[in-house]
Amino acid sequence: MWDPFVRIFHWSLVACVVLNQFVLEEGKTAHEWAGYTATALVLARTVWGFVGSRHARFADFFPTPGRLAAHARALRRGEHPVYLGHNPLGALMMLALMALVLALGFTGWLQTTDTYFGEEWLMELHEFLAHALLVAAGLHAAAALVMGRLERVRLVRAMVTGTKERF
Repeated sequence: MWDPFVRIFHWSLVACVVLNQFVLEEGKTAHEWAGYTATALVLARTVWGFVGSRHARFADFFPTPGRLAAHARALRRGEHPVYLGHNPLGALMMLALMALVLALGFTGWLQTTDTYFGEEWLMELHEFLAHALLVAAGLHAAAALVMGRLERVRLVRAMVTGTKERF
């Protein structure tokens, strides 16, 4: 269900975020390049969202208000529909994570320009976005574990193998 591009994108982005948050020193060249790599990954995934395989395309899972409402109603009834790709809430989170990475890439790049170098408000915004990304990524991981359990599907394994397996 998730093609190799989507899986490589996912784990490469995880690696970039982990490196920049916990390993690389902020403001250093390696930190900047990990950020640029993360930004490029999201841009490539955006293109893939229009031209990629069926379940990689945004049209397959885009979280429209109708899809979100129907999914929320099903959850309130205690139902756990299984989706071949992302469920609407997962899709919403995925898009939020991608937006945060792009915002981080942009604010990080701005800090390297003559106009914005050393601007305190921009550094604080960049740091706020980084913390927001960590919180959102933590919620994403927790939701994958919880929803996988409720739906009885190995979601984390699916992001490695590309196939959703029921247990």
